[in-house]
Amino acid sequence: MTAMDLVERLRAAGCVYAEEEAALLLETTSDAAELERLVVAREAGRPLEHLLGWAGFDGLRIAVADGVFVPRQRTLLLVDLADQLAPAGGTVVDLCCGSGALLAALAVRRPDLDGHAADLDPDAVACARTNLPPERVHQGDLYDALPVGLRGRVDVLVVNAPYVPTEELGTMPGEARDHEHLVTLDGGSDGLDVHRRVADGATSWLAPGGLLLIEVAPMQVDAALEMMAARGLEPAVAEDPDLDAVAVIGGQRGS
Repeated sequence: MTAMDLVERLRAAGCVYAEEEAALLLETTSDAAELERLVVAREAGRPLEHLLGWAGFDGLRIAVADGVFVPRQRTLLLVDLADQLAPAGGTVVDLCCGSGALLAALAVRRPDLDGHAADLDPDAVACARTNLPPERVHQGDLYDALPVGLRGRVDVLVVNAPYVPTEELGTMPGEARDHEHLVTLDGGSDGLDVHRRVADGATSWLAPGGLLLIEVAPMQVDAALEMMAARGLEPAVAEDPDLDAVAVIGGQRGS
């Protein structure tokens, strides 16, 4: 199969960036049979990142596997905020970490930070342990996964929890809807079910002056800010139009 043939097949399958995808697939294997297998899977809608075994994020190649949430570029806003706001030598926790992309990127930018990550999905945890020091990745339900010694010591808590309302899951692109685990997508009736549970426990885990950073959709900002305030956190919002990204911030009172 020539590169041009590959581009045409990918374009016919609806791949917007057919040339770039073709180059990555050709880089992945020189075996004709294996390449054909990958192309057929891509034509059927499997995410390119799952086929490659990695996703590009903040200049890194983050390992991902079938079913694991593929990190989105918009989530770089959380990395930017944590990079800017975490104190020198501070403690950062990535809840609902998925592949561990956020903490992996932050570790490169800020090697001074003490980082931990946690997720409920065992497949995500397995991926994260290839992208991060394995002993820093914990499996369990939100705070239940974390070492108790972190309670009251977390300077920045970054969270890219599922925030798609249940009724809207059917409108998502098939690459996500059909190939990423439902637990990584379904945010409940208004998309904020997991966020409320995170906010419920945040004041117990944040250090004085600590910050909770959560990615949300634009239409969820007002409800998310009210959620923060109702739980004793000082609410704020951050946006990055270039990334098409929005995050809400909850500040722990105290200094």
